[in-house]
Parts: sequence; C-alpha cells; structure tokens
Amino acid sequence: MSSSSPLSSPLPTAAHRERTIVVFGAYGHTGRFVVAELRRRGHRPVLAGRDRAALRSLAELHPGSETRVASADDARSLDRALDGAELVINCAGPFIDTAAPLIDAAIRAGAHYLDVAAEQRVALAAFDGAADRAREAGIAVIPAMAYYGGLADLLATAVMGDWATADEIRIGHALDSWQPTRGTRETGRVNSPHYVVFTGNRYTTPPQPAARRGWDFPVPFGPLDVTELSTADQVTIPRHLAVPEVRVYMNDAPLRDLRDPVTPEPVPTDATGRSAQVFVVEAVVRRGAEERRAHARGQDIYAVTAPLVVEAAERVLDGRCKAVGVVAPGEAFDPEDFLTALAPQQLTWQSG
Repeated sequence: MSSSSPLSSPLPTAAHRERTIVVFGAYGHTGRFVVAELRRRGHRPVLAGRDRAALRSLAELHPGSETRVASADDARSLDRALDGAELVINCAGPFIDTAAPLIDAAIRAGAHYLDVAAEQRVALAAFDGAADRAREAGIAVIPAMAYYGGLADLLATAVMGDWATADEIRIGHALDSWQPTRGTRETGRVNSPHYVVFTGNRYTTPPQPAARRGWDFPVPFGPLDVTELSTADQVTIPRHLAVPEVRVYMNDAPLRDLRDPVTPEPVPTDATGRSAQVFVVEAVVRRGAEERRAHARGQDIYAVTAPLVVEAAERVLDGRCKAVGVVAPGEAFDPEDFLTALAPQQLTWQSG
C-alpha cells in the first residue's frame, strides 16, 4: 500500500483539453471550485445553470467561457446544455431535484455523468434506476464523487486491498469546524426523513439515539468522541465491496456547527477561496481480529471536492475508468493511484 507522499497531477494533453465538459450549477459554492480546478488543468468548461446573470458573472472571471442556460425541470433546455458534451459534472443541489433529470439528459446525449451529491437517496436512486440505461449507452455515471461518498470509498477500497471480504468498514470524519453553505442546510432539511445506515447487509433506519464511541484520529486531531451519522459513504462502499457493515462517524464540534442556525457560511482565507477548515477522514477495514486503515487530510471539504471530481472526470475521458454503467468511485478507479495523483496542497493520504 501507498505511503504518504502524494505527487502533483500531470496537466492534460492538448487533445484532452479540447473535450467538452459541462458544469451544471457552475456558479454555486462548490461549482465555482470545480470550474476553477478545470481551468487550472487547462480545460475550458461550458458553464451551465438556470441563472443567466450568475452565469454571466462567473464567465467574466473565466474569459472565453461559454454559458448555457438550463433548468433541471426543462428537459429540452438540458438537451441544449449537453449538446456536444462528452461529460457533465452536476454541482447543483438539492440533488434530489437535479440528479435524475441530468442523468437522463446525459444518457440521451451519450455524455458521462458525475455529481458531487452527499445525499444518500440520490446515490441510491442512481444505482437502482439508471444502471442498465447507462450501461447500454456506454457511459459512466458516478454519483457522490466528492468529499462524502467518493473520498472514503477510495480510501476503503485501497485498504481492502487483496481481501475479498471483510466483516466491517468504519469511516471516521474529523472536522475542526463546519461552516455550512445554504445548499448544505437545504439538503439536510430536505433529506432528514430519508437517512439510512448499512448494517446486517441491508439499509435500515438509523437507531435513535445515534450510537457514540471514541476514535483516535491521526494528527492534528487525536482522540475524540464521535457520533454515528448517515452519509453517501454508506451507499458507495457496499455497492462493490463485500462487507455487511458500513458505519460512519463524526466528531461533535462540526455537528454542533451544522445544527446551529447562526453558524456562518464558509469564509475564504486564501487565494483559492478555501476556508480555514481542516479535516481528516479515516477508513478502517476489519476482518476478524485484523484491522487495516488509511486516512486522508486536507483543507475545506467543499474545496477538496473539486480536485476529486475533476481528477475523476479526466480519468473517465482518457479511458482510466474501469467500467460503464452506474459505478462507485472505488470501483471505477485504481484508488491508490487516484489518491496519490492529487496535488499536495489539495490532499495527502497515508495507509497502514
């Protein structure tokens, strides 16, 4: 397994840069990070969304950008937005409203689809409702290619290694704080009645009160009390790893921030627009009495989603995606190579 020194991502070739990538919801908080990361790597994405003025303002920051106005509730507008596209990245939440229409449009267009949704039922609906159609269209549909869902899945897959099965996978999230966006708050409000946990090889309603335990995180956090919660990690991981239990936990400080209605939105603290928030996410895979683990650390869970989804987009376009249909991140890509490719300023990871 890999040690801890990530390498810088190579810039794409000229032929790669010419491919048409559409970012839907490009002017949202995460969408802006995604557009900036695509531009940093030499792409010129098409900026799409329903707000014409917001698209125009964003295009002024990225000269030469094409804009396309489209709405998730207007199939014709989505078809126009995806005309000629090879891949679409959906950054527009709440994803329960946008994911299914965008996936349908991507299938019609023959364009690969990635989203950054943290919503469990969005990922479940993609796996359950679009797999055959995406496979027949020869496209990859990768939901939750983001901090929640994608990152832990890649870590867990790397840790699983040569084990065909395991007894349990535990995911621990440690955040020093959480300044939620308006989209995060709305997503939580819409999805709170629909949360599930994966236990006993099936999805079930989370227990109340939520389970608590201790977790000894890597630096800079150390030992913390954590609470079990429901995330997209519990959807992506069991789709391709043979494990009957996937439990996810988070420390208390960010949960208090998330529940406090007066917690402010993220405040940029550097030239890239990242907030000062730091995180560690750790995957622990247990088989009998033996445990394997890996962790990643970085800054700003919204910002780190951009290199994750853009790295995935490039790998889909250049043929390094292992499957078509609806696939989980750890199933789609070589997890160690993927994690190692992310630049040091964006993410570091370590196994063992």
